[in-house]
Amino acid sequence: MALANFAKLNTMQQLMKTDRNVPTMSDDTILVKKILADHNPDGLEHDVKPLLRLVEDILKHATLESEGVSMGTMGIGDQVDDRDHPASYFTVMESLAYRIDRIACEISYKALSGVDAHTTTVSIFDMLTNFKWDVKLVLVLAAFALSYGEFWLLAHIHSTNSLAKSMAVLKQLPGIMEHAGPLKPRFDALNDLVRVILEVTRCVIEFNDLPQTYITPDVSSYTTASAHIPIASYWSVRGIIACATQITSLTTMGYEFMLSTTEAWELSTLGHKLKTILEHLRKHLDVCYKYIEKKMDAEAYEMLCDLFRMIHIDNMRVLKALIYARDDLLPLYDGATRKRVGIDVLRRKNVLLLISGLDFSHDELLILEQIYNESRVHATKLENRYELVWIPVVDRLTGDQMTEQQQRQFENLRETMPWYSVYHPSLISKAVLMFVRNEWKYKNKPILVVLDPQGRVVCPNAIHMMWIWGSSAFPFTSSKEEALWREESWRLELVVDGIDTEILNWMKDGKFIFLYGGDDYVWVRNFVREARRVQMAARIPLEMVYVGKSTKKDQVRRVLESIMQDKLNTHSWQEQSMIWFFWTRLESMLFSKIQLQQADDHDLVMQEIKRLLSYDKLGGWVILAKGSRIVVNGHANTGLQTLMEYDTMWMQKAEKDGFDNAFAEHYRKLHAVENPCCRFEFSHAMGRIPERLRCPECQRHMNVLTTFQCCHDEAADEAFVVSAVSPPTI
Repeated sequence: MALANFAKLNTMQQLMKTDRNVPTMSDDTILVKKILADHNPDGLEHDVKPLLRLVEDILKHATLESEGVSMGTMGIGDQVDDRDHPASYFTVMESLAYRIDRIACEISYKALSGVDAHTTTVSIFDMLTNFKWDVKLVLVLAAFALSYGEFWLLAHIHSTNSLAKSMAVLKQLPGIMEHAGPLKPRFDALNDLVRVILEVTRCVIEFNDLPQTYITPDVSSYTTASAHIPIASYWSVRGIIACATQITSLTTMGYEFMLSTTEAWELSTLGHKLKTILEHLRKHLDVCYKYIEKKMDAEAYEMLCDLFRMIHIDNMRVLKALIYARDDLLPLYDGATRKRVGIDVLRRKNVLLLISGLDFSHDELLILEQIYNESRVHATKLENRYELVWIPVVDRLTGDQMTEQQQRQFENLRETMPWYSVYHPSLISKAVLMFVRNEWKYKNKPILVVLDPQGRVVCPNAIHMMWIWGSSAFPFTSSKEEALWREESWRLELVVDGIDTEILNWMKDGKFIFLYGGDDYVWVRNFVREARRVQMAARIPLEMVYVGKSTKKDQVRRVLESIMQDKLNTHSWQEQSMIWFFWTRLESMLFSKIQLQQADDHDLVMQEIKRLLSYDKLGGWVILAKGSRIVVNGHANTGLQTLMEYDTMWMQKAEKDGFDNAFAEHYRKLHAVENPCCRFEFSHAMGRIPERLRCPECQRHMNVLTTFQCCHDEAADEAFVVSAVSPPTI
């Protein structure tokens, strides 16, 4: 026994002595120089992924549990089924089994002969010169799995199988297993190293599988990774040889060898080295993936652009390209039935694509649903072949995954919609999002793109005409939008529509109507009291409506509360949804004209819309109408001053020419004294920005400027901002 132990100790010392002559690990270039020179792939393709899966399965089960090796029969989860090893495994093994056996024998021989690890590594690569780097790694791993798997197979079954028991004795397994506790940290270090080697191998395989169509050697990360793969392969094989040497020495020299501090240090050092290499490779591989993704997205984007230039017999190709191209799942969710459906439900129909984020307001959704239902009821059978589909656009903050809050917000919003929705935002590709932003000018504000039954865009954004005319704008094409504008005139019906039926009744009765707004309650109180005083003096039928302001909801709410508290003699809209819709319609009129490239026309409607919106942004405004005819569309302060000067300046004129004419004449005189011009600042969020715009006051073309606005500014989310500037001197 003493002689045997002496022989073991002598062999261990020889192994340690030979390893000291190995070149340092930091000198990677020298280490791989010969391997690189001999590397000469024959061009044959070997799909080694099935073999790698087999190796991973072996190594997964070849472990030492904390309580030692479980003896006895295999568990249910370990039962073998031929279906676990499809034909692809046997095809690979037929062509590579000989190589695997040779490598396994070479590693064992070199380990027992005391040959240093570097020399063994080079000899292994000499056997694999005609294979690619990923194939080399998988073959060496398979050779290691062959011996390592045999070791643990005997360890698992030697207590219940006579043949295994005899073989286990030859390999000294009973004695080794008796010291399983002290050996566990060493096996853990070995398994950690094997796991890193597997990760490096997967990384090399991924790199080899990169589509050459989309990436070329001139990409720096690709070139850098290519240069590091031979080094990664060298140290991976070197690590496999270190692991194999541990097991071979354990079965030939006993458990004392595994307890050596030097051997444990070698495994941990190799593991650290390979982790650094893996991190470096993974970083460059991720850059390559992003580069390829960007190229593929650009290609898909161009294909999408080409698709919309083509003529189609139906809309299926277009809709599949926009929503989901494959047939492996149902990409739509039917809001009516609460079930998933396929894109075929949209075939040869007019399709309205509602494109928006998750910040869809309740007011928007409520009114849109009402218009949607009315359109479907009033449309003829032929025209009724249309559907609405919500395409959610979500900025994913954590890569490709939505946050939990975004997921809940999406699901809640989807459940409130009666129309079709894309089942999940992840189905929408980046190329489609790029197309929607670039071609359809989506800038985080909801748009409604209308496609005809052949998939052609018949309106780039019908949301504006839907807000303005509701179901009357059906079928929501650009030609319908132009026709509706041709029929319009500057009248009170256009401004208020059917938001408040009481106003429509006043118009029918031919009453004078003051429509006014702002967030200054002092002005509101003075204006109402002055208007009622003038009404009594002029003995005219006058009604008044406070409709708030397009922004500053909290201030508007306080004004409404004060009106009720002070019991001002004025009608007011207490529902915020009415105020929101009023201003949304007015802004939509401006955007509709811009979309139709009519923003700079000399028509009265466009100029008055711009004037009203500008007065609202500047503070407050007043509209005086007689019946449906709008008499004055003016600034708040000038309107109040006009009323205050009734007794002294224009009362007699009113008695002679009529209240409406006298009011308009005196207002214009006051306005002419100080008529500040306007400055419109359009947010990029509105999508389509006019190239030119006339000032509604002086009728001159405005200069185009660029403004940078901090996100903390209260008006940062507004579609546009208006401010006053001094009028030009003539």
